[in-house]
Amino acid sequence: MGISACILSVSGQYLTQNEQRFLKDANPWGVILMGRSCGDKPQVKALIDDIQDATGRRTLIFIDQEGGRVARLRPPVWSAFPAAGVYGRLYQSDPDRAVKACRLGYKLLGAELAEIGIFANCAPVADLRQTSTHDSIGDRAFSKKPDEVVDLARAALNGLKEAGVAGCLKHMPGQGRAEIDSHYDLPRITADIQSLEQDFSIFRAFSDDALMGMTGHVRYNALDPKNATTVSQKVISETIRGRIGFDGLLMTDDLGMEALGGGLAERGKRALAAGCDVLLHCSGFVKDERDILNEMIEVADCAGTLRDDALRRANAVDASLSDAQPFDRAEAWDDYQTYLDSVSGARFNA
Repeated sequence: MGISACILSVSGQYLTQNEQRFLKDANPWGVILMGRSCGDKPQVKALIDDIQDATGRRTLIFIDQEGGRVARLRPPVWSAFPAAGVYGRLYQSDPDRAVKACRLGYKLLGAELAEIGIFANCAPVADLRQTSTHDSIGDRAFSKKPDEVVDLARAALNGLKEAGVAGCLKHMPGQGRAEIDSHYDLPRITADIQSLEQDFSIFRAFSDDALMGMTGHVRYNALDPKNATTVSQKVISETIRGRIGFDGLLMTDDLGMEALGGGLAERGKRALAAGCDVLLHCSGFVKDERDILNEMIEVADCAGTLRDDALRRANAVDASLSDAQPFDRAEAWDDYQTYLDSVSGARFNA
């Protein structure tokens, strides 16, 4: 049986019988855990075991664990980590310290994920922040300067990798200029190509080594004035694959967001036709387990199976995962807090 070209969620902390049957039949490439699925460590470990029992393989488990306000795993069970903007503020006074802090912070974060069976994180955000950036991105972005974003995003990816976790750059080809929230409407970016080159340059810096990227549900007048990136063959082929040179696995941002319009199946089909490798769907706007299952079925039905370049890229992600080398986490936390003391008086570990 082939592997479905999608990453789906589940409705709660335990699989329902219907979800077990669905996961067995659909066999999605990945499953993403939302906050509704995360109670305590034994529960999350058991849920992951049940997911992989249902699919019959080591299905890759994803999560959105950026730090700051985007964190599905929260204290007091898990540690709190700062938003990306904290590292950006530290960079202003001490770039070397900021890079070390970011790398160590994401290594500690990754270690907490790996120990419960989560080996893929939808982070870091590599968007270039602007004065007008909507709060939906806001301090999730590292900086307003491309070179600083590159340094810190690379540190984040390396930290996750050292913990045995694959990172995912978002949101290609750059969502920092969006002035509205794509969860609810479609942002239109009016900047010219010369200005957008600043955004592109960040992702171009990772074209040879980043294995996963996520599209942004954003329309660029200068690239394709009719279609959002996620469903734009022009933007994906000419800008993400062409001008930026990214050859890693490209997943959609959450198909459940309202920026794309239309039904889920229509969104999914358009995204795949545009050149996305994998559909991501989180069911973040619904609560009832039956509604969540119905949405999962709708996305899986239109996803098809991984093949050709998409399969090659997915296999490269799977092959990159390795057991992390153990390290003294207590000592690492002390070092990490020392790095952050000059920019924040808070202690971030739980």
